[in-house]
Amino acid sequence: MIKLGIIGYGYWGPNLVRNFFSTKDCLVKSVADARLERLDQLAKIFPSINRLKDAQDIINDADIDAVVIATPVFTHFSLARQALMNGKHVLIEKPLTSSVKEAVELIDLAEKKDALLMVDHTFLYTGAVQKIRQLIDAYELGSVTYLDSTRINLGLFQPDINVLWDLAPHDISILNYLVKEKPYSINATGVTHTKNNIENIAYLTVNYKSGFIAHFNCSWSSPVKIRMMLIGGDKKMVLYNDLEPTEKIKVYDTGYDHKTDEEKKKVLVDYRTGDIYVPKLHTTEALSGMACDFINCIKQNATPVSSYEIGLNVVKILEASDKSIKDGGREVLIN
Repeated sequence: MIKLGIIGYGYWGPNLVRNFFSTKDCLVKSVADARLERLDQLAKIFPSINRLKDAQDIINDADIDAVVIATPVFTHFSLARQALMNGKHVLIEKPLTSSVKEAVELIDLAEKKDALLMVDHTFLYTGAVQKIRQLIDAYELGSVTYLDSTRINLGLFQPDINVLWDLAPHDISILNYLVKEKPYSINATGVTHTKNNIENIAYLTVNYKSGFIAHFNCSWSSPVKIRMMLIGGDKKMVLYNDLEPTEKIKVYDTGYDHKTDEEKKKVLVDYRTGDIYVPKLHTTEALSGMACDFINCIKQNATPVSSYEIGLNVVKILEASDKSIKDGGREVLIN
């Protein structure tokens, strides 16, 4: 039985508590949050869980095997470092840290302590993303050439991070999970319409040496909520609409062929439009799958789907996007 402590019972914390509470071989022993009203809410739903005001009481509890951190990004490094130093396994809500330097330090410490460090990129556990991965691995799409993502809404303006750090980790983690090639560089632009100079609309392009390209459109300022991704291959293409209640994925047997007419100096394109089909998806809650993966990987000393490598690569892209935005959208190389 893995005994668990959860730090943070704000927006995402209740979902984590609910799922870990029902996960096999897991006991949620304690939850910490500095706000008494949040702990009172916890007591109404889960009276058996210890309620603590100080996160240190979880970190220093020798009876707790693993710590889940669901707090603001700027607190991730400090809390995770302390937990790892105390020999605990750690799950961190996305993104992993607020800098590449911090992420690398946590990874090195986790390896030194022989502890599991994992990031809660929940979308990797959805039936939709799992199915897309299967389609790509089976070469049903052919060679994948692009990924185009839109994640916009009239959203909650964050006081400490811009819209890319808030919304893009979801889709960047999907990109890193689906595409095995490492990115070469990025370009990013963004604008702010508030006095705190934090971008509320931003565009990010991720470039690859093979010619594959990924583009992300993120906004807190849209009158409509859109959660849509297009993945194009030279055989078939996929539309992934996360807001669609039943048909989240549609596979289009659509493509094109081209050749060059040397005499006329023109590119001739032949378009192909075939059937559209909707694959059957697993309907289990993604967060439940993530919780099970965390517990199972602790018990079996295995590598989770949402590994720290994916978490690190997300932070690398986000950190590079900050540099690009500040320098007018210039290309920034990714190490």
